[in-house]
Amino acid sequence: MDRLCKIRDLQRAVMRFEADFEAHYGITLNEGMALCTLSKSEKMCPGEVGERLGLTPSNTSKVLRAIETKGWVVRELCCKDRRQMHYALTPQGRELLASIHCSEVELPELLERWLRSETPQEESGR
Repeated sequence: MDRLCKIRDLQRAVMRFEADFEAHYGITLNEGMALCTLSKSEKMCPGEVGERLGLTPSNTSKVLRAIETKGWVVRELCCKDRRQMHYALTPQGRELLASIHCSEVELPELLERWLRSETPQEESGR
């Protein structure tokens, strides 16, 4: 029971950060995380993006559509399999991502403690 309550508290802290993040930058946390994910690769297929974000295919599709509509990513046909799509950051998407500084958004104390407790070893294992 205690573990469940801690997970609830963590979820509430993430939700609070997400609301503050969206108010500050005008983009959702999922959109920001998608941009961050796409920045790690030249291009990615939707399945890869969804897997890295932990989203369902439907939610991945919605997030990718939103950031494509805003001009932050482009959708391209795969040259090997014309049925497959890939997404890549646009210069505007890279510029937006570079302008995001999460330190400008108040981090709930529970998340702050959790982030401080991570060691480089734990992070590299992900």
